[in-house]
Amino acid sequence: MATIKLEVVSPDKMVYSEDISMLIVRSTAGDLGIMPKHAPLVAGLVPQAMRIKKEGTEELIAVAGGFVEVQPEKITVLASAAETKADIDAARAQKSYERAQKRISSKAADVDMARAEASLKRAMARLQVSGKNIH
Repeated sequence: MATIKLEVVSPDKMVYSEDISMLIVRSTAGDLGIMPKHAPLVAGLVPQAMRIKKEGTEELIAVAGGFVEVQPEKITVLASAAETKADIDAARAQKSYERAQKRISSKAADVDMARAEASLKRAMARLQVSGKNIH
């Protein structure tokens, strides 16, 4: 089976570096499925849980936004923050989710809604990767 090299890099470390069979990411223009020999592209990423398909398994990595660069032999994700399941504190992510929901539902004039919504999306991605249900 054909593979493509995936590297996920955050400002402080290399988060992931492996050969994979497919990457599914959410760009600013919508979802992208990237496989070996994909046409070159660069796209902005929104906070979400990337799906990595490899040898019949699927892994998730939470990204807080950034960019994806695709070349026929390599995918590079430059993320403002990226976390694997092992890196995520699910209780902390749940609290972040609840705080963001509370700020959004308050509709208070002093709440920066764009910032609260971005925080909510980041928390949702982290919870999805950690395997916890959102409640």
